[in-house]
Amino acid sequence: MIKAIALDDEPLALEILQSLCAEIEFVDLQKTFTKSDEAFKYLKKYPVDLLFLDINMPSISGLDFYKKLPHKTMVIFTTAYSEFAVEGFTLSATDYLLKPISFSRFQQAVEKAFQQWKTQNQNLEQQYLFIRADYSLIKILFSDILYIEGLDDYLKIHIQNQKTVVARMTLKVILQKLPSTEFVRVHRSFIIPISKIEKIRNKTIHIHQTEIPISTSYEAAFFELLNQK
Repeated sequence: MIKAIALDDEPLALEILQSLCAEIEFVDLQKTFTKSDEAFKYLKKYPVDLLFLDINMPSISGLDFYKKLPHKTMVIFTTAYSEFAVEGFTLSATDYLLKPISFSRFQQAVEKAFQQWKTQNQNLEQQYLFIRADYSLIKILFSDILYIEGLDDYLKIHIQNQKTVVARMTLKVILQKLPSTEFVRVHRSFIIPISKIEKIRNKTIHIHQTEIPISTSYEAAFFELLNQK
């Protein structure tokens, strides 16, 4: 499911986007914004996969807003002015929708975003590591790891919909086996995958009903990686 938000200074345009998204089963339009500063604050805390972004807004153009996004995000520009199309695509936009937006054209654009999203996530789904535990070598997909908890010389690998794996290994060693673009240490006792973050609030990461603290020692590196997404 693609997580999305929409930014447009016209409430009616947002209502139309909401109704269009409601017809698409793989798009979860989580919030809409009429003010760019509120949308930007939200995106800093809650990264999404896709942004529906109006170009012609009074406070800032959608093109300039896109250039300062805190995380790597697919964007579908919306506008009533076709002259912005060339610049929109120069910014590697996923698509460009001219208002009034027909359902067929909207469907075409979000399906293109869905294919991009699947491609971006496919590589991680195909990667894994083997961990020795319970007298066995256990294969664990990177994409299934919720977070890893360190307990002295032992690890607890919390896995989505599976039993937690306990292994004799340090956080430092396992971090070297994980893709550095996705996994990051946020505390002396925790490693987390960026893709599993549900929200961040008051230096606390929320993943699957678990609250994980961000310690001062790892805070800068964590947010730097987050900003690259």
